[in-house]
Amino acid sequence: MNKLKVGILGFAYFSHARTALHILQRMPEVEVVGVSHHDRGRVVLMLEQCGVPFYEQYGELLSTELDAVLVCSENVHHAEMTLAAIRAGKHVLCEKPLGVASDEMRQMVVEAKENGVRLMTMLTGCFHPAVMEAKRLIDSGKIGRVVALKGTNRGKFPGGWYTIPELSGGGAIIDHAVHVTGVMNLLTGSKAKAVYAEGGTFFRELNAEDGGIVHVTFENGAIAVIDPSWSRCDSFPFDVDFTAQVIGTEGVLALDCFNQKTENYLDRTPRAEWDYYGDSTYELMIEDFVRAVRDGTDGQVTGEDGLNASLVALAAYKSMKRGEMVTVD
Repeated sequence: MNKLKVGILGFAYFSHARTALHILQRMPEVEVVGVSHHDRGRVVLMLEQCGVPFYEQYGELLSTELDAVLVCSENVHHAEMTLAAIRAGKHVLCEKPLGVASDEMRQMVVEAKENGVRLMTMLTGCFHPAVMEAKRLIDSGKIGRVVALKGTNRGKFPGGWYTIPELSGGGAIIDHAVHVTGVMNLLTGSKAKAVYAEGGTFFRELNAEDGGIVHVTFENGAIAVIDPSWSRCDSFPFDVDFTAQVIGTEGVLALDCFNQKTENYLDRTPRAEWDYYGDSTYELMIEDFVRAVRDGTDGQVTGEDGLNASLVALAAYKSMKRGEMVTVD
């Protein structure tokens, strides 16, 4: 069987892209053809150590014999690079958010279908073992009908281009709320339909919000609240504080994704159950992408999934500006 030829467009999400690169290189069925990035000095030494060619322009990389690409550029370039890859007949796994404007994201989804290529979104939370176990319990009816959720994706201050709206499309909300919304869409089996949000600069003087609260109403009637703030100090033991509570008519699930346990509170058991697990979310996500491309199947997190999760962030900004609840469109 021929190896799947993969490239990486952009390396702005440096730690994410580096992790993905190492995973791809460990996969015997994959060949990493090259990496493109606008800042040669940031990546060239690492690429030389990995034995991966560097391309100054992403168009040059797309012109090679590629089957698929990962898009890890600054958010504002996601649509441009993804559409170029789609039009070149390449399958795409794009970082979140899918884009920074609703029309460009919808165009990405439409053109992927028209060109017969897979478009998937890097919503890593959807691959976390705790989330997958929660999904299994919900689907089995263990907690009854899901009526409410609470999620956090609170992190340390990222600095750099993340805080420049012209490159990122916003601040903490577009950076962190998209991940949580993706998980909530998965767990509820529904899509967000309305959003009310408040946010601002609470911790630093910035041109983008570093904290806020996002309230979400889903099409099936479930309600949720999300804290996506950059509020964790440097001494916090993890990069992010990713948690969720899922409230059902017959029980509650509490997920603490980086503390390595899931707490299950069920009416039919006398005490809480704590399940422990390991995690390798990036590896699971990339394996899912490679499998989808090889088998011609939909991956676990499609372009449509990434679209709705990203639209929630855009709706949150609209709500903050208007001071009212807005529809997700």
